[in-house]
Amino acid sequence: MIGYLEESWLFEAISETYIPLLSSFFKLIEENIDFRITLSLTPPILSMLDNNLLKQRYISYLKEKIKLCTLEIDRTKDIKEINKLSIHYYEKYTNDLNFYLNFAKSDLISLFKLLQDLGYLEIITCGATHRIFSNNLFK
Repeated sequence: MIGYLEESWLFEAISETYIPLLSSFFKLIEENIDFRITLSLTPPILSMLDNNLLKQRYISYLKEKIKLCTLEIDRTKDIKEINKLSIHYYEKYTNDLNFYLNFAKSDLISLFKLLQDLGYLEIITCGATHRIFSNNLFK
């Protein structure tokens, strides 16, 4: 898949942060475990999560990852440790695609809003993107 580096960062954030968080939150609700959490969602990330072109590209990204994992599973069938890892990633990306298409209906923002409306999540924001600080700045 040829795309922009920033899109890859977004897609990795969705698969590595937002979907795991949402899945965990809804699992806690399903298990009747009370929780409260505050989460910052900035205007730039919300804009990207709401963009129809990026939503379609994320679906394509996941399908490409699943295809590559399928090839890797076949390629590594005689190398047990690597094959196990290939299967892990195949299942992860397949689960991400299922969650995104079927549970979230390609709308992660609505799930965050639902959690907020149910009282589990407090969404805060800021006027820009998140900043990353080095520990060296505070010494």
